[in-house]
Amino acid sequence: MKIARLKDSREDMDLKQLDVAKELGVHFSTVSGWENGQDTIPLRQLIKYANKYHLSLDYLFGLTKNNNYTELDLNLKEIGNRLKKIRKQKGLTQYQIANKLNTGQSAYSHYENGRYLITTSFLYTLLKLYKNISADDIFKK
Repeated sequence: MKIARLKDSREDMDLKQLDVAKELGVHFSTVSGWENGQDTIPLRQLIKYANKYHLSLDYLFGLTKNNNYTELDLNLKEIGNRLKKIRKQKGLTQYQIANKLNTGQSAYSHYENGRYLITTSFLYTLLKLYKNISADDIFKK
């Protein structure tokens, strides 16, 4: 999965792939794979990148034109509660969401229960499915 503005944001800051790689503790070829969509950047790494360079997840995903950065947090319990709240507001069951993500209901329940961090691709799919939901609001501090 290619993150729409990952490469552009790096280039706008005059950073090399090696600079980002050092900051995130990965090989520069890993950053290249993320930028060209060959590999999907893990959400923990994407959030670390967003916080380091003050970039909005919604902006990086290409869901908004403006970079309205808010510090992002990886409190799995809070993230899970927000995912659950959004799902319920939309009147959907975990089973329905899991089907949209092509995963099992029990696997999705781990995200809502704060046992695991949702994957980057699942998050992006949810954002497209739900519409008008901000990734930044799900991860805000």
